[in-house]
This record gives sequence, structure tokens and C-alpha cells, in this order.
Amino acid sequence: QEHLVESGGGLVQPGGSLRLSCARSGRTFSTPAMAWFRQAPGKERELVAAVTRNGNSVYFTDSVKGRFTISRDDAKNTLYLQMNNLKPEDTAVYYCAADEGIATWRDYFQRYQYRGQGTQVTVSS
Repeated sequence: QEHLVESGGGLVQPGGSLRLSCARSGRTFSTPAMAWFRQAPGKERELVAAVTRNGNSVYFTDSVKGRFTISRDDAKNTLYLQMNNLKPEDTAVYYCAADEGIATWRDYFQRYQYRGQGTQVTVSS
């Protein structure tokens, strides 16, 4: 069993930056494909960014392209999401997900093998 714990969320003004972290613990013997999802109030959870198991390819939803960066440090068993030029519409709970059974990513959070509990990001002046 593997556990994921997100951190780094908080309140930030529009135009500001945050870096989210997702720490893996437990049975971390293999390298999974990993992703970040978010869910804003009244909206469905959406895939924001993903990185393949080998780290060679990434995905970003259109609304965050050029502003967000996803990276992983497998030596530290940690996934990151660097968020720059944040906008009020980025306000959401951000979730980390991991899956050892896929090489790329899944579109639906609930289909991931391991899922975090989320961290709140609020962008407001």
C-alpha cells in the first residue's frame, strides 16, 4: 500500500506563485505515473497536469499551460506542481494521484491506484 500526502497549498494573491508537493510513502518500490487533479466548488474534478512513469512526457490542461510546471524527484519520492501567475479561477482543492499500472496518465481521478486527500489553493486579493 502506498500513501500520498499533499502540501504547499494556501492563500495567494492573483499573479502570485505556489509550489505543491506530493510525498509518497509506504510501499514505494516501483516508479508510478503521477498526476495532479483539482476540483473547484461546484465543478467536476479535472486533470491539471501529469507526468509519465519514465518522466519523459508531461501533460497540462489548456488553462494552465505556460503557467504550471510538473516535476518529480524519485529519489525523494516526491511530485511537485509549480504554479506561477495564479488566477482566481485556479482556486480549488488540488489532489495528487499515482498509478503503477500505467505508463502515461488517466483522465479520471478515481481510476488511479493511489490518491491523496488534497490541499486547498485559494487565489484572491
